[in-house]
Amino acid sequence: MKIGLAVAVPAPAIASIPSDLAPSVLVDTSREPIAAGPFTATWESLRTQEVPEWFRNAKFGIWAHWGPQCEPEQGDWYARNMYAEDSRQGRWHREHYAHPSQFGFKDVIHRWKAERWDPDKLVALYKRAGAQYFFALANHHDNLDLWDSKYQPWNSVRVGPRKDIVAGWARAARANGLRFGVSVHAAHAWSWYEPAQGADREGPFAGVPFDGKLTAADGAGTWWEGLDPQDLYEQRHAPSPGFEKLDSIHARWDWANGVSQPDQAYCDRFFDRTMDLINRFQPDLLYFDDTALPLWPVSDAGLKLAAHFYNSSAARNGGKLDAVLFGKVLTNDQKTALVWDVERGAPNDLQPLPWQTCTCIGSWHYQRSLYENKTYKSTSTVLQMFADIVSKNGNLLLSVPLRGDGSLDDETLAVVEGIAAWMEVNREAIFETRPWRIFGEGPATAGAEMRAQGFNEGKGKPYTADDFRFTQSKDGRTLYVIGLVPPTSSVAVTSLGTAAGQLDRSIASIEMLGSATPVQWTRTPDALVLDAASSAAPDGPVVFKVSLR
Repeated sequence: MKIGLAVAVPAPAIASIPSDLAPSVLVDTSREPIAAGPFTATWESLRTQEVPEWFRNAKFGIWAHWGPQCEPEQGDWYARNMYAEDSRQGRWHREHYAHPSQFGFKDVIHRWKAERWDPDKLVALYKRAGAQYFFALANHHDNLDLWDSKYQPWNSVRVGPRKDIVAGWARAARANGLRFGVSVHAAHAWSWYEPAQGADREGPFAGVPFDGKLTAADGAGTWWEGLDPQDLYEQRHAPSPGFEKLDSIHARWDWANGVSQPDQAYCDRFFDRTMDLINRFQPDLLYFDDTALPLWPVSDAGLKLAAHFYNSSAARNGGKLDAVLFGKVLTNDQKTALVWDVERGAPNDLQPLPWQTCTCIGSWHYQRSLYENKTYKSTSTVLQMFADIVSKNGNLLLSVPLRGDGSLDDETLAVVEGIAAWMEVNREAIFETRPWRIFGEGPATAGAEMRAQGFNEGKGKPYTADDFRFTQSKDGRTLYVIGLVPPTSSVAVTSLGTAAGQLDRSIASIEMLGSATPVQWTRTPDALVLDAASSAAPDGPVVFKVSLR
C-alpha cells in the first residue's frame, strides 16, 4: 500500500495474516491453468523455495512506479482521494478539472498520453546508476492494466496513451541486460475505489453522485462508449460502512473490520489478469502490494499465482527456481515462502534471509510540489539508506518519479546521476557482497520502530561520522567499512578493535575507495582508528576497503 508523502494519514493498522486460514473463494483456473511443477498452491509447498543467488548479488533495482495517477502531478492515491471534497487532491481536482460527477478518474486516464516516455533512454540511465534489475508498474489500485491485457478492457493500449507500457519497459530492461520485474497492486480496487460511489456533502453539487456507479449503458456518445466503467471501478457492490472516510481502508487492508468482501467474479478476474501478465512477460521478479498474498485470506488466488510463477520459472531454467516473489507484513513462516518487502523503512537487525526495501525519491506517484519545494531525498540520503539495507542482508528497490508525460525532472535526474557517480567508485562494497557478523555500529544503529509494512524511514537518530555499516566479499578476504557520514578527522571503529573479538584475521592493508591518499590506521584493543580525509569522495558515504590476511 503506497502512501503519498503529502497525504496525512494515521499510522497503518495493518498486521500480518496467518497462513492457516481457509479461503472461501476458490478461483477458477480453467481459463488460465497453473503450470505443472514442484510447487502447489499451499503455503507449505511455497516454503520450499530458495532465493536465487543472482538476487542476493544484485542488491539494487530501480522502479518506474508510473501510471495515470502521475498525470495530475498531485501525488499518490490520487484516484481515491480525488473523490473526497475536503481532501487536498479532491479540492485540486474540482479546481483544475471538474466535479467528479462530470470528470472522474476514467477521464484522467483519457488525459494521460505519456508523450515523452523513452524507456530505452531511461533504463540505460538506471543501469549506469548501478541498477541490476528494473521494475515496471503493471497496474495500481486504480485498476488500469498497463499492457495489452486479455482480461481488462481498461488498459493502456486501448485508452490513455494507447501504448503497451509493460512491453516497452520489458524490452528496454532486457536489452540492457537487467532482470525484469512487474508490480501488481490491483487486488484492492474493490474497496479502494469505494469513495467513487459517494457524493459531496456540501456545495453546489451536494448529493450529486460521483461517476463510480456508471455502466456501459451510460457511455453513449462519450469518448468511452463501448467500455464499461465498472470494469475499471469495480463498484458493482454495496460499499463498506464508513467508506467515505479516506483513512478507513488502512484498518481494513487485510479484508477484515467490516470491509465488503470480494466476490467470485472479482477474484477470478484478478487471477486471470495476473496470469496473463506472468505468461506474457515471464518476469524474473513479481511484487504484490498486499499483506502476504493478494486477496488472502478471502481467496486462494494469490497461492495459485505464486505456484504458477514459481513453476513457470523452474520450467524455463532446467527445473530450478530462478525468480523472486515478494510479499509484505509477513509472518516468520511466510518469509520462507516469499521474499519480505519492507515499504519505506528497514528492520533494525541483520536478517537471516534475503529481503528488500522499497522506497521512493519523492512520492510514489509524481507530486510536483515536492519538486518545486526541493524536498526529494538527496543522493546522500539514498546512499546511506542503501548501505544500511545491504549491511542487513537486504536489497534496495528505488522508485524514481516520472512526470505524467514520462520524463524525469532535473532534480530527480541529479539524484540518479549522483548515485551513478558514487557507484563508479564504490560498487565493489555493494554488489556480490554478503553481510558481515554484525551489520554496523554507531549511535543510529538502534533504528526506529517499524509500523505495518515498514514506515520507519528517517525516524531514527540522524547519522553521524561514528555510524558505520559492514559488508564483506563472498570469500571473506575483504571487509568493507562504510562510513555513512564522511569523516572530517580520525574515526574509531570499535567493532574492529582487538578486544571486540569480531575480526578473526589480521589486517593486511586499508584503503579508501576513490582516494589515492594512503589511509593511516592503528588497531588497538579498543578500536580500529582510521585517519583519512574524504574530500576526494563523491557525495555519499565513504568506503574503507580492509584487506585481510
